[in-house]
Amino acid sequence: QVQLVESGGGLVQAGGSLRLSCAASGSIFRISVIGWYRQAPGKQRELVASISSGGSTNYADALKGRFTISRDNAKNTAYLQMNSRKPEDTAVYYCNLRDLLVLGRESWGQGTKVTVSS
Repeated sequence: QVQLVESGGGLVQAGGSLRLSCAASGSIFRISVIGWYRQAPGKQRELVASISSGGSTNYADALKGRFTISRDNAKNTAYLQMNSRKPEDTAVYYCNLRDLLVLGRESWGQGTKVTVSS
């Protein structure tokens, strides 16, 4: 089972930037799809962005232009750069790894909380 550890969350003022990291254990990182999700209080978890093993990216329509997902396969780490933060970005952000070699196998991190103050 792959272990995912998110970091980089915290309190940031509206308009500021923040970069989240997701460090993965094991050797399957480079053969996986990484996704960042978020869950705001009282709301369902939603996809923020994803990146394929080859680097192709996908973003939630409402977040395009403010968020950038990237990955460094040599470091087994994925990132989510968040710019121009808004109070509605306040949520717990989760990292997800989907194994491309085993259908249906995925792992979740424990989440990192981001609070954006107005």
